[in-house]
Amino acid sequence: MNQDEARALLDEFRVLIDDVDRRIVELLNERTRVVEEIGRVKRQAKLPIYEPKREDQVFANITGVNHGPITQDAVRRIFERIIDEMRTIQRMRMEEGAKDKC
Repeated sequence: MNQDEARALLDEFRVLIDDVDRRIVELLNERTRVVEEIGRVKRQAKLPIYEPKREDQVFANITGVNHGPITQDAVRRIFERIIDEMRTIQRMRMEEGAKDKC
């Protein structure tokens, strides 16, 4: 394969990656909307944001369905970051809700 062929092939793969990235963003936003609803319920019930048992369930769920090529450790690290961001969003929304009641 010459460089021109390689560049053309890379361009095709990059279009695919861009599409996958857009779908990931859509799914992250969908997850965020659900997390916001969970935060509303927790706020109303005066429940804590952080639930270690639930996080363990999420990790078990995602590693249980992962069949590679991404490693289990990598999936867990990605979801640790996602969960951390979602927890931040819940805190912000819960604080906003508390301010709205004042």
